[in-house]
Amino acid sequence: MSRALPKYNKRRVAIVGGAAALALTGAVVVNSALAGEPGKGGAADARTLAAGPGTITCPDVASRLPAVPASAKAEVDRNLTLLRTQIDEANTRLVKTVGQGGPNFVQNAILGPLKDKRVSTIDRIALSIGRQGTKPQGLDALAACTLGAGGTGAGGAATQAPGGQGNAGNAGGNGSTGNAGGNGNAGNAGVGTIACPDVASRLPAVPASAKAEVDRNLALLRTQIDEANTRLVKTVGQGGPNFVQNAILGPLKDKRVSTIDRIALAIGRQGTKPQGLDALAACTLNR
Repeated sequence: MSRALPKYNKRRVAIVGGAAALALTGAVVVNSALAGEPGKGGAADARTLAAGPGTITCPDVASRLPAVPASAKAEVDRNLTLLRTQIDEANTRLVKTVGQGGPNFVQNAILGPLKDKRVSTIDRIALSIGRQGTKPQGLDALAACTLGAGGTGAGGAATQAPGGQGNAGNAGGNGSTGNAGGNGNAGNAGVGTIACPDVASRLPAVPASAKAEVDRNLALLRTQIDEANTRLVKTVGQGGPNFVQNAILGPLKDKRVSTIDRIALAIGRQGTKPQGLDALAACTLNR
């Protein structure tokens, strides 16, 4: 009897000690989670937790390119770098605009403009390769990006949170009044109209071989303005005080920079490339 008692005591001590160790381990795990420690993902996980609204991811373009001619490599590399810069800038903007806008703010003010920039940049890559070889087709399908869930973002790659409550952790409570009323823009449907500097009148003589491409891009400039004015009317009441600049005028300027650049390049292939046309890219809102 006296010999059995120590064994019992040993088992009891072992059980109590194991329970205490388990509780201590659980406390460490909980404290680590509350402290926001990254998991196995390391720095990437930490960045996502810090960002809150999520991170923007885009299809890789470099891996989808054919062999790049040596004479085009510098231009292609420059534009591939620009694609990465555009994503970084969009992610930075995503973090800085937490709480702004309505349910479509991320799509209208960040993902949409990013896609437009990528279309133009990818198009320049394809043109560069095509001048010395076969122009790759279908690269525009890689332009659209998605918003991955972050610390407080929506699940999956959606750009909006479920239930119409904001947008992937980026929307605030009830949005804001956008470009209507006091911030708004009197005139066309109460919001104003967008006016841009005329490009055609600032061009030098256009070589005959470049005329078709120049005319096509001049028509595109007009279409871009029409689309921006349509969007201006359709988004009355959306966004905050900077909505028009962020979601309409800013993206329009980016589109015009790329289109004007194509015009200058087309003329320059057969003559002297005109300089300073980028100054015509910015548009204004007439009230």
